[in-house]
Amino acid sequence: IFYKKDRRLGELNEKIKRKAHVKQSFSLDFLERGTFTEYPEYFEGDAPQHLGLPSVKYFADKVFLSPNYFGDMIRKQTGKTVSEYIQDKMIELAKEQLLSSDKTTSQIAYEIGFQYPQHLSRMFKRIVGMTPNKFRTQT
Repeated sequence: IFYKKDRRLGELNEKIKRKAHVKQSFSLDFLERGTFTEYPEYFEGDAPQHLGLPSVKYFADKVFLSPNYFGDMIRKQTGKTVSEYIQDKMIELAKEQLLSSDKTTSQIAYEIGFQYPQHLSRMFKRIVGMTPNKFRTQT
């Protein structure tokens, strides 16, 4: 009985150490590298079509943090909410696709995870100040 308890406590301590290490090494550099480029599997293949837009929980789980703590850290590092941060990254992905491919805005929207292409267009216009098609032709 004691052996099982000791083993469980050891496993729990290791888990706590891993989380503490992640929290200590958390920085904007990690956000830029880790959140979107170290975990590209979300955007490769058809995950966005099945799962939709990435959630706060998805990325928080990837760095072993609670969604609330992850949100606090993002706000502390960027001055933005997690939703704003994710939206900015989604717009960056859309811009890259618009400039590097001949795909339609609808195709790009579905590939990124939007359920409806209009949602990408609205978000894009709100954040960038112009529609995706106008952005493509002006750049």
